Amino acid sequence: QVQLVESGGGLVQPGGSLRLSCAASRSIFSINVMGWYRQAPGKQRELVAHITSGGSTTYADSVKGRFTISRDNAKNTVYLQMNSLKPEDTAVYYCNFLGWARAFDYWGQGTQVTVSS
Repeated sequence: QVQLVESGGGLVQPGGSLRLSCAASRSIFSINVMGWYRQAPGKQRELVAHITSGGSTTYADSVKGRFTISRDNAKNTVYLQMNSLKPEDTAVYYCNFLGWARAFDYWGQGTQVTVSS
């Protein structure tokens, strides 16, 4: 069974930056989409950003211009650079790897991001 291991979360002041990483525990072939989702207390999980195997990216309106998603296929790793963080970005962030034709759908365990002064 593949595990996705996230790192990089923590406590940061408003306006600060964090970089999240998510790596697979072993090599995975044919990852179609890599993505980041988040869930704040009392709210549903929502898409933050995703990136396709071809490099196309999609962002939630709330993070456009502040967050950047990237991937390293050789390392089976996806990154999320988060700049100009706001208190409303506080949530548990989850990574997701989706295979072609949904052959697999892996989720990380989540990493807490807290933006507070």
